[in-house]
Amino acid sequence: MFKSFSARFFMLLSLLAHVSFAEAEEASFPKVVESVSSTVVAIGIYSPLKQAGNQIRGTGFVVGDGKWVITNHHVVDEVLDPSVVEYYVAVHGKGKQVNALKATIEAVDIKHDLALLRINEALPAATLSSQAILPAGHEIAITGYPIGAVLGLYAATHRGYIAAVTPDALPNANSSQLTVDMLARLENADLVYQLDATAYPGNSGSPLYLPKTGEVIGVINKVFITGGKESAISTPTGISYAIPVKHVHALLHRVGN
Repeated sequence: MFKSFSARFFMLLSLLAHVSFAEAEEASFPKVVESVSSTVVAIGIYSPLKQAGNQIRGTGFVVGDGKWVITNHHVVDEVLDPSVVEYYVAVHGKGKQVNALKATIEAVDIKHDLALLRINEALPAATLSSQAILPAGHEIAITGYPIGAVLGLYAATHRGYIAAVTPDALPNANSSQLTVDMLARLENADLVYQLDATAYPGNSGSPLYLPKTGEVIGVINKVFITGGKESAISTPTGISYAIPVKHVHALLHRVGN
C-alpha cells in the first residue's frame, strides 16, 4: 500500500511539474514575440512623385550589427527610376509612430529568393539559429506584415508546425503545368520548409522562428494558392514555405559577416 501511495504521489508531482513548465513556456511566448517584433521591419518604396507615403511590398528583419536587413529578393526586384527621388526603405516602429530608413541592396541570392539590405541606423537584431535545417514536427512562429500598413504598422504573429522538408517546387495538379523553371528546380532541388501555418503575400521576408527561443530558422517566401492571387487572402490554404536559415548565413558571409 505504501509503495502504491508513493508511486501515485510521485506521479502527481511529475504531472504538476509538467503542467507548471507548460504554463511557464506559454507565458513566455508573448515576450518572445515582443523581442522578435522589435527586429521586424516593413520593406517598401519611397517615391513621393508617384505615391504619398511608403509603398509597402513585404517584410524583412534585422540581423548582424543591426544595420543589415534580410528580405526576399522578389520584394525588392522592382527596378527603380534613377531620374526621380525613389528608393527602398525599411520601416520600423508601431502604428503611426514609425521611422523609414533608406535601404540599399548590398547582395542578392536569386536562387534562394533572398536579398540583403543595408540601413544607416542600428536597430535591434534577430538571433539566427546555427542549425542548418530542422526536421518536420518542430513548432514555429511567423511575425510580419501580412496586409501591409493600410491602418498603420502592426506586426501580426501566426503559429504552426514544420509539416515537411521538401524540394523547392510548388505542387501542380498535373505534369502539363510544370514550367521549365520548375523542372530545373526539381533536378537541382534545394530543400525548403513546408509549413502548416498561414502566411499571406505581405509576409514575404518574414522571419520563421522557434517560439521557445525566438531563434530564426528560416525566411517566409511563398504560399500555396489554389486560385488567383486574391485567394491567398480570401481563402488561404494554410500551406506556406520558408527558406532555411543556412542560406541567410551564406549571404551574410559574402559581405564579410
